Parts: sequence; C-alpha cells; structure tokens
Amino acid sequence: MASSRDSPRPEFAPEPAFKWVQPPNKDWKAGQKFDESGTSAIAAEWAKGASAGYQTFLPEKEKPQDIYRLMISGIIPRPVAFVSSLAPDGTPNLAPFSYFSMVCHNPPLVSVSFTHSRTRQKDSSVNIRQTKQFTVNIISEPWVEGANWTSTDAPVEVEEWIGSGLTKVESTFVKPPRVGESGFSMECELFSLQDISPPDDPDFVSGTLVLGHVKAIHARKDIWVDDGKGIGMMDPVKFRAVSRLGGTTFARVGEGFELPRPVWSEVSEEVAKLKQK
Repeated sequence: MASSRDSPRPEFAPEPAFKWVQPPNKDWKAGQKFDESGTSAIAAEWAKGASAGYQTFLPEKEKPQDIYRLMISGIIPRPVAFVSSLAPDGTPNLAPFSYFSMVCHNPPLVSVSFTHSRTRQKDSSVNIRQTKQFTVNIISEPWVEGANWTSTDAPVEVEEWIGSGLTKVESTFVKPPRVGESGFSMECELFSLQDISPPDDPDFVSGTLVLGHVKAIHARKDIWVDDGKGIGMMDPVKFRAVSRLGGTTFARVGEGFELPRPVWSEVSEEVAKLKQK
C-alpha cells in the first residue's frame, strides 16, 4: 500500500500558509476528558487510536542511528538554528542545526547541540569552542533551499556560503557574519559548552551542547510588529519561518490558535468543585 509520501505532490503555494483559527477544542472545560464522549471530533478520533496500544523502545538495546531516526520524527516541529561561525584562521562556516531552542530571556540564552562522528567533530562546534562567537539566523521559506545546501558534508576548508547563494552581512558585536536574507538573526557569544559522551563509551565525544549569550538581535522591519508592548514581536504570517520534522522533511508554519493561560484566582473555585466529584 502506497504511503502519502509516494503520492504526487502539488507545487509549493507561494502565498503565506499561516492563518489564525479557533482552538481544536474551543468548548473544553477544566476536568473534561479528551475521550470519545464528544469533546470534539478530533479528540474522539485521537482517543480511539489509543486502543492500538504502544510500542516501547529501550535506547540501550537499539542502534544509535535507529534512535536518531525515531527521535527526530517524534520531537517535532523543531526550530532550526542556521549557524554562522569563523575558524581561527578566518574561514567562514555556515550550517543548519535543528537541535536548537531558547533557554532563557534574562540573560537571553539559546542552545544549539552538535552531534559528532568518531572521525570528525562538526566544524561549527569546533569554531565556537575556539573563537567563542557565532550568529544564529532563522530560516524562512523563500530561501530554505540555500540554507539546506549548506548541510553538505564538505571538507573543513570549503566555504558553504559560496554554494548557498546567501549574503554575508557584517555583525555588530561578533566577528562571524549574519545571513542577510534572514528576518531574525542573533549575535551570540559562548556562555557555556558541555561535551557529551555515551555512558558506556566515555572517551567518545558524541555531542556538544552550546549555550550562546545573545548580544544583539536583528529583526527585519517588514516582519517585526511594534504592537505597543515593549519592543514588539515578530509577525508569524510575514516571517514564514520553517521547522524540521523527521528524515529530510521541512515544514512551514500553518494554522495558529491562541490559548490564554488560566489565572488561578479565576479557576480555583472550579478546581475545588472537581475535587468534590
């Protein structure tokens, strides 16, 4: 039986995919179960699927490459850090990494993790360790192919910028350039670095976790919104940021819905009633 991956694929739609919609369970109340009792059609269908049970995997009994494939397909969507760095001799490096997240806003920190083979560590990781500077650039749909091109396993002396078709822009506080096409770029200094080794192979550095201290943020004016609250925010419709899924799949941001955080003073009585049931 053919999967959806094997079906003919339509052309990429150039218009923005993002739009605001209602939450999937807009009439949900505190304590209400997400089962087949009628919360919503999508909740009922999801609950029905759970009857198939679970397949459990123990990482220590599986091959690392199989765990990798499963985890990157299950931890989705992942934002992508497009990292620009410089070697000590000034050689530029540019590469995308989806083991990436925001860590803190005071101080502003981002995390980027790099995985290594037994024969070579990632050039970006080596550069950051030695020069202690890098930029993180968020990738948008209009130029994603150029960003993906830089993931090639090129020799260390090769400058990925050349094949990417992307533009170097001088940074303000750090030496590595930022990507001119990016609508949101961060200049970072190394905050901390942690090498990672498998418990049963402590001499092999299989990964490196880097925390970057954000020293400057560049937001493109046509994507940034001055909403009158502080320094504003990015518009997801115009930003067109991409994420990573499993395998070689990228994804665009689709529909968004807002779910305000419950305020305890407003829901405490409701919780008390639920406890009495």
